[in-house]
Amino acid sequence: MKLDILYEVDAPKPWGSDHPEGQRNREQRAYYEAIEQIKLADSLGFNTIWAVEHHFREGRSHCPAPEVLLGALSQITEQIKLGFGVTLTPFGFTHPARVAEKVATVDILSRGRVQWGTGRSTPMEQTAFHVDRERSRDQWREAIEIVCGMWREERFSWDSPTFQFPERVVTPKPYQHPPPPCWMAATSEGSAEVAGENALGLLSFSIMQPLEKMAKQIEAYRGAQKRARPLTDVSTNKVAAYTLVHCADSMAQAEANGIWKSVAWWYQHLAEFTLEWELVHLSEEEQEQIFPLMKPLMEGNVPIDHFHDADMIVVGDPERCFEKMCHYADLGVDQLICYVQFGYHSHESVMRTIELIGKEVLPEIERYTPKPRSEAAAAAEANA
Repeated sequence: MKLDILYEVDAPKPWGSDHPEGQRNREQRAYYEAIEQIKLADSLGFNTIWAVEHHFREGRSHCPAPEVLLGALSQITEQIKLGFGVTLTPFGFTHPARVAEKVATVDILSRGRVQWGTGRSTPMEQTAFHVDRERSRDQWREAIEIVCGMWREERFSWDSPTFQFPERVVTPKPYQHPPPPCWMAATSEGSAEVAGENALGLLSFSIMQPLEKMAKQIEAYRGAQKRARPLTDVSTNKVAAYTLVHCADSMAQAEANGIWKSVAWWYQHLAEFTLEWELVHLSEEEQEQIFPLMKPLMEGNVPIDHFHDADMIVVGDPERCFEKMCHYADLGVDQLICYVQFGYHSHESVMRTIELIGKEVLPEIERYTPKPRSEAAAAAEANA
C-alpha cells in the first residue's frame, strides 16, 4: 500500500485578531506551513499530495483553487504526484474547457505527475453556484467526457441538450499520454459502484464510517469493475481512502500535542457545518438519516475512543500507526491518504508526523503483504 497526503488547508478559529487581519494571517500561515510540510513529504517518498477544492468554508478547507497550489508545488517538488482532490465538475462550478486547461497545465509543469480527482460537491456549494443537485451526477459524467475529448482531439466541439461548445482548439494538451488517471470521490450511496462501472479510481474515507462499511464499499467497487466501460482513455482501478493521521514519538507525546482536542474539533466542526449549511437542502429522508448522527457531535459528544479503537482514525507512535494502517491494506486499500494538517496542531508536530511516518512507517507498509480479503473483512466486523 502507498501512502498519500491530503491538504484542505485548515484555519481553525479563533483567528487571533479582528477581521480581516486575523483571517488573512491565519490563512497565510496555513498555506506557508503546508508548502513546507509537502516538500518534506516529497523528500520522504510519499506517493501523492491531494489538494481539495472547497468554497465558503469557515475554519476548515480554505482551499478553493487547488490548481494554484499544485502549480506552485510542481516547481518545488521532484517526485510526489499532484492530485486534484477533487475538481468540482458539474457545469455551474467550472466550464469544462477551464477544467481541461487547468489540469493539463499542471500536468505539463510537473512533467506528468497529475492525478485528476472529480466530484459533485455538496448542497451548500451547489446552491451558491446554481448547480442543479438532481442533475449534478449527469453533469459530472458529461463534463468528464467533454474534458477527455478536449484532451484527445485537435479540434473539439460538443452539442447535447445540456451543453453546447463550438469547435475550438483547446490548449494545452496534458503531458501524460494517455491523459492523467481519473478518480471519483465516493461519499453518497451507490457512488462506489458508479466509480467501478466507469473504471475510475475510488476516493473513499473512513472518518465518518466504520471500516467494515468501507470494506463493503470497496467490495462493491471491485464487483462493479468487472462490468466496467471506461469513461476516460485510461482505467484507474485503485482504491484510495483518507483519514485523520497523527504520529508522535509516543502516545503520551501525541496527547501532549493536543491530538484529542484536534480530533474533536474536526468532528464537531463538520457537524456544525452540516447542520447549519447542508441540512436545509436535503430531502426529509436524508435529514432523518443525518440529523441523529450529527447532533451529538455538534453538542461536543464526540466518541473519540470508538473512532480510535475502531481504527477510523490513525493516531499513535510509529508502531501503532503501522498496525492501524495494515487494517486498511487488508481491506483492499491501495493508497491511504493521510490528513495531517487539521485542528490545532502546531507546524512542528505536523512536520514530526510526516517525518516519523515517512522514515519508519512508509517503508514497512509498502512491503506489507495484505491478508486475504475475507479474513480482513471478518476482522473489521469484529472491531466494529
